[in-house]
Amino acid sequence: MMKPVLLIIAIFFKTILLSQQLVLPGDYPDPSVVKIGDTYWASATTSNWAPVYPLLQSKDLLHWTTTGHIFKTLPGWADYYFWAPEITYDNGKVYVYYAAHKKGGNLCVAVASADKPEGPYIDHGPLICEAAGSIDAFPMRDENGKLYIIWKEDANSVVKPTPIWAMEMNEARTAVTGTRTELFRNDTASWEKNLVEGVSMIKNNDYYYAIYAGAGCCGKACTYGVGIARSKSLLGPWEKYSKNPVLTGNDKWSCPGHGTMVEKDGRHFFMYHAYDKKSNVYTGREGLLIEYVFTDDGWINFRQDSIVKDTISITPDIADEFEADSLSLNWQWSVFQKPVYSVDDGALMLQGSPDGSGSFLGQKTLTGNYVVNTTVNTVASSAAAGLAAIGDENNILYASYKNGQVSVIQNKNGTDTTIASRNIPKQETIYLRMQVANGKDIRFFYSVNGKVFTSLHANNIDGSFLPPWDRAVRAGIISKGEPNSRAVFERFEMVFNPK
Repeated sequence: MMKPVLLIIAIFFKTILLSQQLVLPGDYPDPSVVKIGDTYWASATTSNWAPVYPLLQSKDLLHWTTTGHIFKTLPGWADYYFWAPEITYDNGKVYVYYAAHKKGGNLCVAVASADKPEGPYIDHGPLICEAAGSIDAFPMRDENGKLYIIWKEDANSVVKPTPIWAMEMNEARTAVTGTRTELFRNDTASWEKNLVEGVSMIKNNDYYYAIYAGAGCCGKACTYGVGIARSKSLLGPWEKYSKNPVLTGNDKWSCPGHGTMVEKDGRHFFMYHAYDKKSNVYTGREGLLIEYVFTDDGWINFRQDSIVKDTISITPDIADEFEADSLSLNWQWSVFQKPVYSVDDGALMLQGSPDGSGSFLGQKTLTGNYVVNTTVNTVASSAAAGLAAIGDENNILYASYKNGQVSVIQNKNGTDTTIASRNIPKQETIYLRMQVANGKDIRFFYSVNGKVFTSLHANNIDGSFLPPWDRAVRAGIISKGEPNSRAVFERFEMVFNPK
């Protein structure tokens, strides 16, 4: 029986939430949240990782459990870049608006629906596919109750301004109708630079409010921030706040943006993402929560004064003994290569692949300092069985065992380089270890008894090449060999912030 994945062991909070408080540690970009009944449901961008879009649930916005995914298999029309799911609830039904790359085309906005938040979800396909790309959808009703879809034209990808559009949508969410209306666009002379995106809306008293992101979202050179706009009519005219950006980085977090507004006990919160300044791109854009209030002059103010001592615990060490009858929900794989695997009798069997760095499975990393261990059954393994730091299918750093030899391989931009290799006596079991510091300084070890580990190379390997611009590093296992081969793993363990 597959068990839900508990993301956070404990979060302690007083009567006031911490300003920019971490609630989803690890790679959870563009988080979206909605309350259905007495439970909060959330999802986030998975980009080129599958399964697509996690389903997380919580009773308090703080403690989150992953209980499934919106798409267990890819929608038939799309192939990659699964971005920005917006999970919503209306008239007893759950709708998820999302963006993905259309096969043979560009980015499109699409929608899926379910009768209950845990699914199953039925995909209804694309709603909007502009030539430059369409992303970041959000549904909103106007002052007359008409349903609209709000989205961003991804024109920054072709070095053009980025309009935020609105267009009427039918109640079945299967088609847009009428003509589109521009609400606002980026101001290149301001902090917004080359784009605005990630709009979330709420109606309060006389105004519609849009919380949006501007500037550069991702990577070490990101410049993201949060702005506010308002209008007395959904279709405008819209007015941007003179004090924008209203949310920027602080001593701990950088480049905040792209989230969803949600209420709890009569208070208003914004769930969004930002980079931890210490682990940065290596742990990715993590999910944060901040309280906001409506001001007397008709704007929104984020509660920067709500700071209490940061007592959050985000180090739930992971130990997978592969004793369940299915793979844990922690595991992910590339949308370009669905691995063939099975879990049976305390072992994970991963079918080999001769391509690139082979077949792989990965898990999110939660801090910049961690140790990963795996146990390889060498007798049952016919493929090279390895432990890896994974950026994507063309950028992986790993140590693997096959036929009495342990090797450290760097696959950068699809090209293999052997960094170290050592012959060892054949054993029934080999233990591999990966030690990571600062998210990128990586060292590999092996052991024949699981107690004494020997380093495979003299100096740390620089893994700064690993993460793609919109994703973070995963730690995982690989199987490299012919399709009829397999690597067999008996244990996988991640220890965060080891002493």
